[in-house]
Amino acid sequence: MPFLSLTTWSLHRNLGPLRWTYWDEGNQRQGTVIDEQPETISLLDLPQMLHDQGFQAMEICHFHFPDTSDAYLKELRESIERSDIRFYTLLADYGDITNPDEQRREADMNWLKNWIDIASAVGAERIRIIAGDADPDDEAAVRLAGEQLGRLIDYASDKHVRIITENFHDLTSTAANCITLLDGCDGALGLTTDFGNFAGAGKLEELGATIPRSESIHAKAITDEKGNLDEEEFRGCMALVRSSGYEGPITLVYDGPGDMWEGVHRVKALVEPYL
Repeated sequence: MPFLSLTTWSLHRNLGPLRWTYWDEGNQRQGTVIDEQPETISLLDLPQMLHDQGFQAMEICHFHFPDTSDAYLKELRESIERSDIRFYTLLADYGDITNPDEQRREADMNWLKNWIDIASAVGAERIRIIAGDADPDDEAAVRLAGEQLGRLIDYASDKHVRIITENFHDLTSTAANCITLLDGCDGALGLTTDFGNFAGAGKLEELGATIPRSESIHAKAITDEKGNLDEEEFRGCMALVRSSGYEGPITLVYDGPGDMWEGVHRVKALVEPYL
């Protein structure tokens, strides 16, 4: 049976500074830029808050970790375990594993390996890896993405962390490429489908192809500038989830204006009839 999950992105204006990772071309290494946000909720307190509101799982974006020291990761893991909530996915929100610059590509692979180690230490079941920013029509890049994901799968094999990717960024902006990567990894790679990451007239057809192959759904409701949800479109997406027989987490995604908790609860009300 599907169950409720929440990504920390849905509370990104409440969880303190966002620590974005970027490629520093001049120094040929990753850098961090801090986007200041108020911390009205501590990440350490969030698991229990979610449990108390009926969620069974959570996903944490890498840029929401205020600290990656062993002591902090131990404290966060204990907080999650006490709350009896699953840390389903750590969302690594950086990394271009198909970049044509080999030095950049390998640096990003090493960065991702470090986050696999962090995911393992904190007890995440999965880590979401972006498959790349190459053109989706670049067949060589799709093959390279498969090879790179295979390397990360091998690296994580003894760390109790499953590697998954998502219909996110250019390379996996088509259902065909998502499925090619899954098939090429022979079941060792998982997939997240995000309602908001396919667009255009073929959106529902694309979702219909990837949802049955997914082990995580990002249930993102499209909003207008006032935060109003496109309920009809969202229900069409959820109908595909229901008809597919999907039984994993439905991770609520709200990033519209206004109070984020209020937005999350409006998306939750749309999802609950399908649980």
